[in-house]
Amino acid sequence: MNKIPYFIFALFVILCIGCSQNEKSEIVTKDVTIIAPSSEGGGWDLTARAIKDILMSEELISENIRVVNKIGAGGELGWKYVMQQENHVLAMNSSLLLTNHLLGQSRITYKDFTPIATLATEWEVVIVSKDSSISSAKSLMNNLKKTTSAYKIGVSPRLGNDDQLSFVLASKQVGIQPEELDFYVYENSDQVVNALLKNQIDVATMSLSEAKKYYDSNQVKLLVISADKRLKELPELPTWSEEGIELVFEHWRGIMGPPNMTKAEIEFWDMTIEKMVRTEKWKQTLQKYMWKDFYKNSSETSKYLEEQSKMYEVLMGVDMEN
Repeated sequence: MNKIPYFIFALFVILCIGCSQNEKSEIVTKDVTIIAPSSEGGGWDLTARAIKDILMSEELISENIRVVNKIGAGGELGWKYVMQQENHVLAMNSSLLLTNHLLGQSRITYKDFTPIATLATEWEVVIVSKDSSISSAKSLMNNLKKTTSAYKIGVSPRLGNDDQLSFVLASKQVGIQPEELDFYVYENSDQVVNALLKNQIDVATMSLSEAKKYYDSNQVKLLVISADKRLKELPELPTWSEEGIELVFEHWRGIMGPPNMTKAEIEFWDMTIEKMVRTEKWKQTLQKYMWKDFYKNSSETSKYLEEQSKMYEVLMGVDMEN
């Protein structure tokens, strides 16, 4: 008498499992677009293209993925576009999503999107042209302390990002008033370096992955890195602490989706991105660009963004006005 109900129950479970698997496989039913809100070759772009290559080559997603660069307003044009899209359009982000709003440059906040993941961090560096007379970060800061307008400082794509913030935090430790520093803003790191090589600016601050290609081609000198210790890949590059300034600063990047993504969509991307960061190809990507693994899933990223927003609000209350 008990065998029939048990058989019916088992059949029900099997059918439900089948339904669940079918639903998950149909979460993404058309091509996926990843928006890099910057030029090709920038940090957002490099990360977006790495994600595309790994998801497709490892067959973690069956549909085609394309990376689209939507440039302008310090990422805002790309992010506004994503806000108006459905679940098949994602976007790269970083702390600029937070600082744009805190500086009053944008009404967009991290709460206007669905967090997908935090992926990696990297260090910030200060660079000068190969032929620059500036020999060290210590001499740079000493000269700026004497005359804050002594050097023109290049940054991209907008004031308030981690490139500028790391430099500001270092300068404050030697008694420099950040608002007196002479910052010049460019669209991307290529334009910054071009200005540096043409002597239109004297020094620049940017992420390591953006600076390294110019260093490898012997166009620029790296003065200092925001790491806690020298990197084995660049043993010749001193840290801020070695230059007499206690500063360790990491720049993070992540990925997000449009608002109102369903629970099933979020679960799909949680599962997919987690598989991606476990692949050997992702580990090789981290090593290639000297990024550090900093994976957080959607729920963890939501909490992290809230914490970061509060931290930047405190830092920028006095540090970022210019």
